[in-house]
Amino acid sequence: MRATSLLKTILRLKKTRILDVVPEDDRLVVEVAPRTQVPRCSGCGYRARRIYDRRRRTWRHLDVGELMVVLRYDIRRVDCRTCGICTELVPWAASGSKFTWEFEQLVGYLAQNASKTTVATLARIAWETVGSIVGRIVDRFRPGDVLDDLRDIGVDELSYRKHHEYITIVVDHRRGRVVWAQPGKSAETLLRFFEVLGPERAAKLEKVSIDMSAAYEKAVRAAAPQAEVVFDRFHVQRLAHDALDELRRAEVRATIDPDAAKALKKTRWSLQKRPWNLTDAERTKLADVQRVNKRLYRGHLLKETLAAILDGEAGAPEVQLPAWISWARRSRLKPFAKAAATIRDHLGGILAYCASRISNARVEALNGKARTITRRSYGFHGPNSLIALLFLCCGGIHLMPPHAANP
Repeated sequence: MRATSLLKTILRLKKTRILDVVPEDDRLVVEVAPRTQVPRCSGCGYRARRIYDRRRRTWRHLDVGELMVVLRYDIRRVDCRTCGICTELVPWAASGSKFTWEFEQLVGYLAQNASKTTVATLARIAWETVGSIVGRIVDRFRPGDVLDDLRDIGVDELSYRKHHEYITIVVDHRRGRVVWAQPGKSAETLLRFFEVLGPERAAKLEKVSIDMSAAYEKAVRAAAPQAEVVFDRFHVQRLAHDALDELRRAEVRATIDPDAAKALKKTRWSLQKRPWNLTDAERTKLADVQRVNKRLYRGHLLKETLAAILDGEAGAPEVQLPAWISWARRSRLKPFAKAAATIRDHLGGILAYCASRISNARVEALNGKARTITRRSYGFHGPNSLIALLFLCCGGIHLMPPHAANP
């Protein structure tokens, strides 16, 4: 079998003629050409018979063993009536890319499952090149217009670097994927999302879950007033947990009796856990708290009662939640009075959660995945690389390696 015929079988390049093979050090240079005689403009895709000039170019392809494979071709620049002077469209690579379709797909697949450093080492390309390939992969494989047919969305921020540098992430609750991300976490940042979405599609939004951020709430009320704002259950419950922890520390500092101080020692998790998660030792600790410090135990009851209301186990939330607020404000426990005031100010959005059961759990889960991406990449110098990886890993793009995608 001739070398060119063998390489044609190995490389499996579609609509491509293999003309020659030239070994060079640690790589194979494969001379190629498109099967079509008349070139097509890379801008509009139409045939362009007028050739302006030719320029030699190379494209990196999938390795064969330990050898890098490079495709080489004297690419034609055409004089297109529509686009002017443009390079021709080649079947093995995207316009402007120095890598073949198969090579970029492999890099995208690896980037979904490994750090950029690992991908760069395996593919033998620069670290920055991985980011540029990821950007092209996202543009190529992103499923249609992800902002179409949005009904229920979740909004949250993600810290990607020290010194309070954030990106705002918008997630489609129904499809479970990231649909938009931009640097910043202000109302202006989220308003940019609504500008991209447009007033017609914004008017179709039904529910928007947020984490009680005043900035996000302001943006949602301004751009989509018909949408129901739903405050995330975790952040509401966290108000009670933080209040209980603050109360515990204050009571420990104020306790003079040695026996009472000993009973309050190491009670944090006994107070914070739900009853069914307590160990026997933690139940004993909780009983000691009930015996020696009524104020702290009252705070524990307030925390558990709020959880029961949010879980729908304590009757109608529209009745029980105002009653809980009244109890917390009369409890003479300053941290809980403060938490009650916050819950009262956000009562509408909390009741919306109780009715719809929509939370930011999916958003937080995707944020957890995003934080894993950030950690395995050892941080990012800027937000754009992280945003591209977010869309690649959390945007509904499902890649396979080239040998599996094209059996």
